[in-house]
Amino acid sequence: MSASDDPRRVHFQSPEYLVERLDAIADLFDKDRTDLLVEAIREYLEETADSETFQELVATKYYDDQLEFETVKQLVGAETAQRLRLLKADLEDEPLDLAAPDDVDIYGDDAATVDTDDGDE
Repeated sequence: MSASDDPRRVHFQSPEYLVERLDAIADLFDKDRTDLLVEAIREYLEETADSETFQELVATKYYDDQLEFETVKQLVGAETAQRLRLLKADLEDEPLDLAAPDDVDIYGDDAATVDTDDGDE
């Protein structure tokens, strides 16, 4: 068991009817209340982390420097966090100055010419 898997005592208050219902379910399955709570929390966290909305929120806050990389890793996992780190680095880089290909008409007939000379030369 790693240090992050060591049990940690947590105290919180809950409406009495939820505790009574939890205890009834624990009795039904011959389990401990704590085991059911840990299982429910684990399932909720996994479901939340897999949510597209949640991942978009994490990405947005990370790109806006509101979340540190280590926090992102805890929220969405190491692989997704690494992908977000690489994308953030790409977003922060200057765009590549590549010329348009000469042999491919990427705009078809919808091409328009724009005069970018503002006359301040």
